[in-house]
Amino acid sequence: MLSLVNQFLDYLTLERGLSKNTRQAYAFDLKQFAAFLDKQGIKSLNELTRKDILAFLMAEKKRGLTGTSMARELVAIKVFFRYLLQENMLNVDVTETMESPKLWKSLPTSLTMKEAERLLETPDTSKPLGIRDRALLETLYGTGLRVSELAELMLDDLHFDSGYIRCMGKGRKERVIPIGKTAQRALTEYLERIRPILLKEGTSRQIFLTRSGKPFSRNGLLKLVKTYSHKAGLTKNVHPHTLRHSFATHLLANEAPLRVIQEMLGHADIGTTQIYTHVDSTRLKNIDHKFHPRS
Repeated sequence: MLSLVNQFLDYLTLERGLSKNTRQAYAFDLKQFAAFLDKQGIKSLNELTRKDILAFLMAEKKRGLTGTSMARELVAIKVFFRYLLQENMLNVDVTETMESPKLWKSLPTSLTMKEAERLLETPDTSKPLGIRDRALLETLYGTGLRVSELAELMLDDLHFDSGYIRCMGKGRKERVIPIGKTAQRALTEYLERIRPILLKEGTSRQIFLTRSGKPFSRNGLLKLVKTYSHKAGLTKNVHPHTLRHSFATHLLANEAPLRVIQEMLGHADIGTTQIYTHVDSTRLKNIDHKFHPRS
């Protein structure tokens, strides 16, 4: 690979007229990448997958590199691969759809399965609002919804007969998410016994309603989750996204495929997996039922 890197560096200098400093920066980053591939026993760039490149970036992160430095490395690799593709020295550019590590968000601390259990069992289900809150927490943990998606979840989005819900995610992209029996039972009890009381004279189609019969705001959901986190005696900084992350983490812990979790969460990637694939709703439902601890 080093000979290809040197060819590319010459191209940058002679054809692109880049400065000596820029050339040196590309050289340093690509030689780091080449050394990593050599250590992994990868001899041909045509063998590479996105997973290999992500493994390199994660190794660099463990080495102490910042998101900005990793972003620079990925840029170098992307420009290098574009050059190789252009020169017919590479079959496919696997970096084409990869996002900059600067955009990778720090995932919140996840709960252990025991902590999640404690949190979900905290609402007092002998009281109407406790039934609602248990259903709300079970839905967050059982589906991995974003807080905004939960706030906007409508009655028409529930398809219990088929075992899934529909939600409108970022960019108004609709996705199908399997929902396990535990969350279904909690939701059914809330919808049949409590929601009609909260609704009063209103006509809202949103599922989760406040004491006054209005749909929850994102801030209201945040406060509710934090309240129950304190009641459960959890010392972690728990908020709605913690349950979303716990959903993914617990599926991963039980060996659910990363690309399936990516589809469930509606991510362009999940935890930097950068796997772009379509998974049908039946397979998603089966995976959820097999791997999620509360299905």
